[in-house]
Amino acid sequence: MTPATKPRTDPWRDRVDAADWATVTAEIDEYGGALLPQLLTPTETEQIREMYDHDELFRSTINMGRYRFGEGQYKYFAAPYPEPIERLKQALYPRLLAIARDWWTKLGRPAPWPDTLDEWLAMCHDAGQTKSSAILLRYGAKDWNALHRDLYGDLVFPLQVVINLNQPGVDHTGGEFLLLEQRPRAQSRGTARLLPHGHGYLFTTRDRPVRSARGWSAAPVRHGVSAIRSGQRHTLALVFHDAA
Repeated sequence: MTPATKPRTDPWRDRVDAADWATVTAEIDEYGGALLPQLLTPTETEQIREMYDHDELFRSTINMGRYRFGEGQYKYFAAPYPEPIERLKQALYPRLLAIARDWWTKLGRPAPWPDTLDEWLAMCHDAGQTKSSAILLRYGAKDWNALHRDLYGDLVFPLQVVINLNQPGVDHTGGEFLLLEQRPRAQSRGTARLLPHGHGYLFTTRDRPVRSARGWSAAPVRHGVSAIRSGQRHTLALVFHDAA
């Protein structure tokens, strides 16, 4: 094969495929969240952090304090996305799809998601959910993110991924990623995770199946970020449904 005809490599898909997906699936089934491998290199995380000040790349900016979402700021990327973001979403979707379909089967719900991300987003757009949903967040000292769910419309994909674009303990202290799960007929359960630089974290968007004496029940889950104690933290959030 000549260089001219050699297929282009996709490093982001290679990183996604390098995960032990059996272990990832077992962990998210148990806890509602699971650590993924390093999905972005230090150079790539720096490049994405630097995008924050380029307003032409974004469709809107949200000041969290104004809406009582916490403190800090985030921006929604405009479509089409920069290459690393689009490539990661395309690579992650089929891996997450198997988990999503299994969850909805356990809950006795129809699974509406087609085999490809492009088909799914076309369904979102047909339903009026046409706004891009990838997010770049920036937190400074004392900033935090209130517990919430990224729903955006009637069509929702039940899993999403965040990537820490800074180095914990060097660029920032604090800023643990938080999950709060409301257990059926039981007290809520919290999980906190400090995300390594460039690694992804897969977690529940809305609710997930948990086994009970009566079979499978849906446990609502919210996520947030604890207060940044010092420094600055940037996060890339990959949501797999578009917004109304």
